[in-house]
Amino acid sequence: MADVNRGKRPLSPFMIGPYYRPQLNSITSILTRITGNALLIGSLMIVWWLLAAATSEAYFAVANAVLTSWFGDLVMFGSVWALWYHTLAGVRHMIWDEGKMLDVESADMLSWAIVIGSVILTIFTAIFV
Repeated sequence: MADVNRGKRPLSPFMIGPYYRPQLNSITSILTRITGNALLIGSLMIVWWLLAAATSEAYFAVANAVLTSWFGDLVMFGSVWALWYHTLAGVRHMIWDEGKMLDVESADMLSWAIVIGSVILTIFTAIFV
């Protein structure tokens, strides 16, 4: 068996803290996956609202009360942000698929553009729609 020095092996890069510092690019990539899955919640709420509208007036009143409550407003606002974020992240990946802006500085710039752009577009959507 090979002589393995177990005491001096490097630690896992996934240990957050003094050993590994998450980069903006990795955080935005993880957030892209999270927003893609989180969009399901808003979509299911809208489908529930539409099914309730097709079912009965009493059932629609319940669904409409939930969707227009503070919780529903919060979920819908978060869904709008997640949709803009996920869309802009998709544009970033299309740029990368072309082999452009792959260096660290450009990737960081694109990450900031996604974060800032999604917030601005969400506020714009909330105000004007």
